[in-house]
Amino acid sequence: MRPRQDIDRILRDWPYQPGEVNARLAYAEDGREVLQMRIELGLLQMETTHRPDGERPGGEATYLDFLLRESASRGERFELSEAECAEVDREFLQFYHRRICWLAVQRFDLAIRDADHTLHLMDFVHEHSPIPQWTLSHEQYRPFVLFHRTQAAALAGLDVAGPEKAIEEIQQGLERIENAFQRAGGEDPLDEDQMTGQLSRLLDWIRQHYRVRRTLSERLADAVAAEEYELAARLRDEIARQRPRSP
Repeated sequence: MRPRQDIDRILRDWPYQPGEVNARLAYAEDGREVLQMRIELGLLQMETTHRPDGERPGGEATYLDFLLRESASRGERFELSEAECAEVDREFLQFYHRRICWLAVQRFDLAIRDADHTLHLMDFVHEHSPIPQWTLSHEQYRPFVLFHRTQAAALAGLDVAGPEKAIEEIQQGLERIENAFQRAGGEDPLDEDQMTGQLSRLLDWIRQHYRVRRTLSERLADAVAAEEYELAARLRDEIARQRPRSP
């Protein structure tokens, strides 16, 4: 009898849902935790740390780590080759898939981690790209990555630090997204209104659900604008007390 190699049972027990990110955490035969994403014609299985495909490019945890080592060792102006650009594209796509899965399973801390990796990879591309067109092919998605990161940071902050922290994360994220769209010069194909609208609705929901009127940072800005410097000083002290101390 031939050894069974199909995944019919998995696909039958886990129906595909169009229009949704179908993701779950599962355990492999060796006991390690993996992240799975159901797609129309099968599924993707990703590692939960380092590269989603489990590869170790040049012995490094990610291809970005490998490129950082290479750029430091070559000394002269480092420019990505065609083959290196293709590998960068692979890593972008892998981290995108894992990032949206972390959001779907509500592991917001890990969604932040993977978004930050993608943003750092974008920064590296911006500095070492061989041609402007290829830079733009990645840079145009910076607002979208920031959108995901802001969602994750707000919801993570809501669980850990409370509603005021979540609101501040959204406000900071909206500012970063706006700056990213402005740098794109109006050529970005993504819908700014849709992303900022979703974040604004999330902010309004948090305010209403948790009955938050003005955060400490907003009250501080009001006090400075009104030249109420004693109040501003007290609010700064209160904000400083609420910040986590470095270990």
